[in-house]
Amino acid sequence: MSRLEDVAERDEWRCWICDEPVDPRMSVNDQRGPSVDQVITKAKSKSKGAAEERLAHRGCNTRKGAVAAVAQWPDHLFIADPAPIIETVESLRRKGGRSVVGRSPSRSDADAVAAWLADRVSRLARDMELRVTVEAGGGQFMVVLHA
Repeated sequence: MSRLEDVAERDEWRCWICDEPVDPRMSVNDQRGPSVDQVITKAKSKSKGAAEERLAHRGCNTRKGAVAAVAQWPDHLFIADPAPIIETVESLRRKGGRSVVGRSPSRSDADAVAAWLADRVSRLARDMELRVTVEAGGGQFMVVLHA
């Protein structure tokens, strides 16, 4: 089995950046084709050989370039002031604790955001124990990510 296939099987053929399925039959030269991305977190950047390999669409990987990747929040969720997901996870990896990732006007909206976020971070940071809670306060509901 090739390195690409090993990485793809581990990531369940999902792009770590956009979280969309990667078609194994696509050419590696196609924008929607598979590629291996070398992910170096800020916490691991000072040690040698610390790059983690993750599956990404070739287009997502190329577009990212030397700029930090951004995991997009879906449009169907009702969330105000959403935090950058990847940066928040990296911060929790380094420091631990908790971080408010957004606010919603109703409990049902916040629960939908929390369910989506829990699913997303389970694939984004497979090596971390993260949990998502919803806390009421000030007439709104805050979605909180805990390390």
